[in-house]
Amino acid sequence: MAEKILEVKNLKQYFGSIKAVDDISFDVYKGETLGLVGESGCGKSTTGRSIIRLYDITDGEIIFKDRNVHDKKNHKDLKSFNREMQMIFQDPYASLNPRMTAGEIIAESFNIHGLYKDKKERKERIGNLLEAVGLNREHMNRYAHEFSGGQRQRIGIARALSLNPSFIIADEPISALDVSIQAQVVNLLKELQKKHGLTYLFIAHDLSMVKYISDRIAVMRAGKILEIGTSEEIYHHPIHPYTKSLLSAIPLPDPISESKRTRIPYKEEEVNGEKKLHEVFKGHFVYGTEDQIKRWQA
Repeated sequence: MAEKILEVKNLKQYFGSIKAVDDISFDVYKGETLGLVGESGCGKSTTGRSIIRLYDITDGEIIFKDRNVHDKKNHKDLKSFNREMQMIFQDPYASLNPRMTAGEIIAESFNIHGLYKDKKERKERIGNLLEAVGLNREHMNRYAHEFSGGQRQRIGIARALSLNPSFIIADEPISALDVSIQAQVVNLLKELQKKHGLTYLFIAHDLSMVKYISDRIAVMRAGKILEIGTSEEIYHHPIHPYTKSLLSAIPLPDPISESKRTRIPYKEEEVNGEKKLHEVFKGHFVYGTEDQIKRWQA
């Protein structure tokens, strides 16, 4: 059995009457990539931000390395947690300070945590991080506006790596990039994962890209996780009608096949009975009533 690095238990994140995340549970195992996928507004980014403590959660538990994330009160515990878990943000234009050079952006975390106080050692570390993400050491003196979108996201990745974290939340890290650049950034993330033994929560709305990078996939809608399983299971043997609907919307590269394909619309069912996650196969969970699950499987 793989080691659990993160346990999310009955997480709720409400903003007034809006239930952005509504009682969800899932685990992430050491060294894997869990893809969290769903349409805009489904609560996937809110889930990531709740895990990393950007929000105070409404209810539930988030256990990271056997410790409750939201119980961390003292400064020392928080700094330790922040070194272990980092985030790559969606917009490489908004997430970098335009008044700072690439080197200063990466070194910001060193200042907070009192690391690499020696100037020569600090410069060497920044240079190594830039090279690790496919940039040059000379880039450390350039400002954010001098870089392309793909290069800015690489700086964001270097910043996330700066404290040697074990867990990274990638919040739609490629959605703001050109299609030609997206695969490069995903391949870079896979290389870094292999090299540094990283664990990822990869948040996205593009199921085809999520399948490429993820070991397991969780499908989310309206604050709920509707289906979770291995990438192969979700992609080739989906059970929940919403998952099938999402998959039917992925465009095919062949125009003839694409023109013949039928989109599967999704409509919420009115049902009686308790809805919950049922394990239909080992490691493959589907959200619904017992009657719904039986019907969908049939």
